[in-house]
Amino acid sequence: MTAMECVAAALAHKETDRTPVYPILAGVTRKLVGASYEEWSINADICAEAFYQSVKRFELDTAVTLIDLSIECDAWGQKIVYNENDAAHPDYGDLVVKEITDYAKIKKVDYKTSKRMMMHIGVCKRLVEKANGEFPVVAFVFGPLGVLSMMRKQENLYMDIYDDPEAVKNATREINETLKEYIHALIDTGVNAVMLDTLFASGSIMSKQMWKDMEGGFVKELADVCHARGCLVMVHNCGERIYFDAQIEAMNPCAISFLHVPDDCKDFAECKEKYGGKITLIGCVSPTLAVTGTDEEWVTECKKHIDTFGKGGGYMLATGCEYPSGADFNKAELMVEVARTYRPY
Repeated sequence: MTAMECVAAALAHKETDRTPVYPILAGVTRKLVGASYEEWSINADICAEAFYQSVKRFELDTAVTLIDLSIECDAWGQKIVYNENDAAHPDYGDLVVKEITDYAKIKKVDYKTSKRMMMHIGVCKRLVEKANGEFPVVAFVFGPLGVLSMMRKQENLYMDIYDDPEAVKNATREINETLKEYIHALIDTGVNAVMLDTLFASGSIMSKQMWKDMEGGFVKELADVCHARGCLVMVHNCGERIYFDAQIEAMNPCAISFLHVPDDCKDFAECKEKYGGKITLIGCVSPTLAVTGTDEEWVTECKKHIDTFGKGGGYMLATGCEYPSGADFNKAELMVEVARTYRPY
């Protein structure tokens, strides 16, 4: 089966002759084109070529355009720090929202004024052209509360929600209006799906009800944009005790990419039983094992998840979060080999 056929079968909950697979290769792909991390992070041609080379070289079944979590906050003037070995991040010494009163400054902006948003749009456009229908291209978008946290710091934002929730919510709403238009532009490139990163929708950060109140309605609006355009919606959340039920209710995604057991399941087996018939499950190999684990431990982990999630289809083998940017590609190659050869059912 082709990559496109294999992924389509997984989304349709059909068993295939192999398990669809994609270790989430992001910043590490810069090594394939000999680029610095900063060049890869700001140059659409370089970034798109790196993603494309990763799919072709390692025979991945899809490309997810995770660059870093600071793409969208650039639109509000947030300064970004570029490192040689780690993903770009906000300048935490010079944040846009320095005080709780600064939330009032966050207004809807034109996404076209953001160099990094436009760069990501360029990456998607080039990657869709390079893919030429051979494999799916999935645009990665940070949710509005996450974007806001890039301009305030997560811990400060969390406290502000208690002190002045309406101020935070109003700023999130303005960001969301920008993200709607941004997502329209991403869909215009021809991407097959949009993957929304809902970092805060997990028990390790905030309660389920708080997430519903502060972001659930906004990400629903983003998902509605995709559904109305005929573009698939996927979710990524690598937090502990992820809220599957609340996110399915809000966004009606076709798939969820995750690392940890959902909050309403005791283990991954229950997750498969409870949600395997509703959505396609993506994950859940720990990316840290790519650095800390032996080849045998890595292979065992990959096989364990195929054993748990693979029967009956509706599963894609992947890392539960970004593959380490400083690692070599050996573990990625092993994951693909396991997906293509291991058939326990």
